[in-house]
Amino acid sequence: MGLDPGLRRLALGTLLAAYPGPVPPDWAVDLVAEGLAGHTLFGTNVHDPAQVAASTAALRAGRADVLVAIDEEGGDVTRLAHATGSPYPGNAALGAVDDAGLTREVYAAIGAELAALGVTLDLAPTVDVNTADENPVIGTRSFGADPVRVAVHSAAAVLGLQSAGVAACAKHFPGHGATVADSHHELPTVDVAAEVLRQRDLPPFAAVIDAGVEAIMTAHIRVPALTGDGPATFSRAVLVDLLRGEYGFTGVVVTDALEMQGAALAAGGVGPAAVRALAAGADLLCVGAQVDAPLVERVVTGIVEAIGDGGLDRARVEQAAERTAGMAARTRAATAVPAASDLGYAAARRAVRVEGTVDGLDRPLVVQVYAASTIAEGRVPWGLGPHLADVEQVRVVAEEADPQQLRRLAGSRPIVLVGRHLHRLPGGTDLVAALAAAHPTTVVEMGWPAAWRPAGARAFVTTYGASHANGRAAAEALGLAAKV
Repeated sequence: MGLDPGLRRLALGTLLAAYPGPVPPDWAVDLVAEGLAGHTLFGTNVHDPAQVAASTAALRAGRADVLVAIDEEGGDVTRLAHATGSPYPGNAALGAVDDAGLTREVYAAIGAELAALGVTLDLAPTVDVNTADENPVIGTRSFGADPVRVAVHSAAAVLGLQSAGVAACAKHFPGHGATVADSHHELPTVDVAAEVLRQRDLPPFAAVIDAGVEAIMTAHIRVPALTGDGPATFSRAVLVDLLRGEYGFTGVVVTDALEMQGAALAAGGVGPAAVRALAAGADLLCVGAQVDAPLVERVVTGIVEAIGDGGLDRARVEQAAERTAGMAARTRAATAVPAASDLGYAAARRAVRVEGTVDGLDRPLVVQVYAASTIAEGRVPWGLGPHLADVEQVRVVAEEADPQQLRRLAGSRPIVLVGRHLHRLPGGTDLVAALAAAHPTTVVEMGWPAAWRPAGARAFVTTYGASHANGRAAAEALGLAAKV
């Protein structure tokens, strides 16, 4: 016996799915016509702007008000520019500049580009307060470690995005900035009192709510004081009592991807996670990146069966679908393609900080230290390489590199060592120390800078991110940039 058609459509109206490849397969469009809330685009769905516009038009042929979402944060998390790196700096750089008007302008430009391509929901900005230098998944995605500064820029980002008709989704409630684990792989714990969250992690969420943010994304983190042993995504105390009751949020609660281990492991799979998230107060369920038609049907079946056996209240699912549909109706795609601009590169230049002297870097040896990307970032090119003029570059793994060999290769030339989160890389600080102790060495940190500074280095350059814009800005600051 098949599912009740009305309940099936209702369940579909709470799901944000995805599909493989640059062209939406028939099943992806058919699900939209049958009531699916929307699809999320990932790097594998993006080849070029014309192709993305064609894909969103194909989805919209299934249903005009379909949500088309994307993680386009600028900086280190980009889908549109995953092949080259983003032309915009990310939040850490914007926080370092500390010009709220610039932040709004950058996000308005991102929003205009998305709207022109038919994207209506940006799963951004990240509004977490990054208080843990060892945080493996937030870092440069954050506007900083100061709640007040992060709050100001978070609101500006939301206003910028939504001025273009694109719904913003602030993340990750109630705050992922103090974690030292990645919720893609496990369930991180933030073991602090609720009052600490209110003072440290929640001010940016209050600010974006005041700014009229359309959506807020949950965090797959455990906060024992509020969530017990489970993640915030499954906690009514977090999503209803705190977010809606105390902070007055009336928009759409979006889950982080339910395929992530922080949710899937806790629930026993994506299907059970969907039911638990809806019951807790979530409205739009992001299934994840690895999605096919059978998975969507399993999730839908789980929701419908939970309604049937009394484990999930139908009125709760109707509320979720209505909120999601309301947000979709308030978004708008554009037709005009925004003109190319140097805005992102100018912003990245303003973020660069130089400690020491970078004079006299005549044709140095550039050593780029390998750093693995997170799942959130994906494999996106980074570094100074594309921006250098007639400069030799080598790539090394920090714990395998031989400092003496690098010094011999450099000869009389200075060394410019480029890395991301060098303080967190195995062997990273040791490699820098060994080079700086015996050779003129300039360090370029393109990740979260933390408090660590290498003794003996000629200069320490901080870019607050590794986007294409950050890389060019660093090359220019060093006097090594090729003419463009």
